[in-house]
Formats: sequence, C-alpha cells, structure tokens
Amino acid sequence: MIELKTAAEIERMHVAGRFVAGVLSEVRRRAAVGVNLLDLEHHARAMIKRRGAQSCYWDYAPSFGNGPFRNVICLSVNDAVLHGLPHDYALRDGDVLSADLAVSIDGWVADSACTVIVGTAAPEDLRIVRATEEALEAAIETARPGNRLGDISAAIWAVARDYGYRVNDEFGGHGLGRTMHEPPHVSNKGRAGRGLTLRPGLTLALEPWFACTTDRIVYDPDGWTIRSADGSRTSHSEHTVAITEDGPLVLTRRESERPATRVKPTGPLSTENA
Repeated sequence: MIELKTAAEIERMHVAGRFVAGVLSEVRRRAAVGVNLLDLEHHARAMIKRRGAQSCYWDYAPSFGNGPFRNVICLSVNDAVLHGLPHDYALRDGDVLSADLAVSIDGWVADSACTVIVGTAAPEDLRIVRATEEALEAAIETARPGNRLGDISAAIWAVARDYGYRVNDEFGGHGLGRTMHEPPHVSNKGRAGRGLTLRPGLTLALEPWFACTTDRIVYDPDGWTIRSADGSRTSHSEHTVAITEDGPLVLTRRESERPATRVKPTGPLSTENA
C-alpha cells in the first residue's frame, strides 16, 4: 500500500534527510587517496550514534545478499555500483567511489547516494558521474502532481540515451517513509504517460545509476556488491524527494551541492544505447 504523507510527516523526513546529507558531505570530504573504506564506515557509524539515529542497512536482509548487512553505509568502488560492502581497501588516485546511506530518525527515513572521484579525475569518469547527476535532476523536475511514474523513468532514460549509456532496470528507485523500501518501484527506464499518477504526499527515493559500456550486472561472492558485468566504471546518484502541491521538494540536498543542469554531452559515447 502506498502511504501519502502529511506536510508534518514530510518535515520529519526532512530532518532525517538533512542528517543524511551531512554524513554524505563528510564522506565526500574524507574520501582521499590512502583513506581506507573501513575508516569511512566507522566515521559514519560514529555520526549516526551521536545523532541517536538508526541505520536502515544494519541487519537488512532482503532476498539477495548473504545474510544480514552489517554495515551502515554502502561504499562501492570503480566497477562496483550498488550495495558495496565496506572492506579493507585504501582508496587510490583516480578511484570512483559511490556512497549510499539511509537512516531513520524518530521513525522516519531518508535515503541518498552520491559519487565522488578520488584524486585525479579521468574525463570518462567525470562524464558518467555528470550523467547520473543530470538524470537525477531531470527525474526530480518531473516529480510533480499530475505527472505519471513513467514520466520519471522516461526522464532518467532520456539522459542516459543522450550520453549513450545503457540502463539496467533490475534495481531502481522506490517509495520510502516509515521504512527504507516501500511501494512503488521507480524504474530507471520507462515510457512517459504510464503508471501511477503522482500525488502530493508521495515520497520517493530517485536513484539513477549507469555503467559506461554495459547494462548487465554481476554479484561479488559476498552476495551484496553489484558490479558492471564488463568491469567498466559506474556512477550512482540518489535523493529522497517529496511531491508537494508546489512541486518537488528534495529532502536530502547537501548544503554545498549545486543541482546539475542539462548540458550537451561531450566526449565520445561510451556505447550505443539499447
């Protein structure tokens, strides 16, 4: 069942969203050459504990994955794009790091992800990060009353096509509020004018993610970490968004973040979109 939130409930989600934004800003600041992923995990744990928040990832046990998740943040490097387990790995110059965090504060959840390039940035890595950020902003702009869920999916897909990236639709966005995953599912690939009509009070985690040269994925032996099937670099961007009478309200916007604006893609296309 899809639950529409009141203005007061959305504000409580916004409290959680501001905290999530702050933690991700700190992770971005600390992500430097030589920093260990476990250090980032433990710093996020400390921030969550100090705030009295609850991690939505700790003990999370969906149908995939080997046993319950025992970390508070997903850290995915290079060809890893989703659900990366923090492990003993020191970041290297040029690494692409995606950080994904969801927490609950006083019973209300917010979820967000961002991708940062450590040290020297390769043009093709800047390009795919830019693509997911633009796709996210296009999705947010479309999240207005009266539009359809398919309009959001189509907006993401359109940016991917412009950049020449293929889209995997096995994992995408989702509803959230009292828990991390609620209906509806929000595919990153779809057709405009189809699906659920968007109404004020609907809260969604919108999360485009792309790989440079494939739309296929593989799992690590840990059962959690999802990688591009061909080893190409990846990027993941996500915000929690509330649909209001006045338009979309981003609940996890970072203070220093400037919303990406659409630009004509530059550089060679990574692949033909299929």
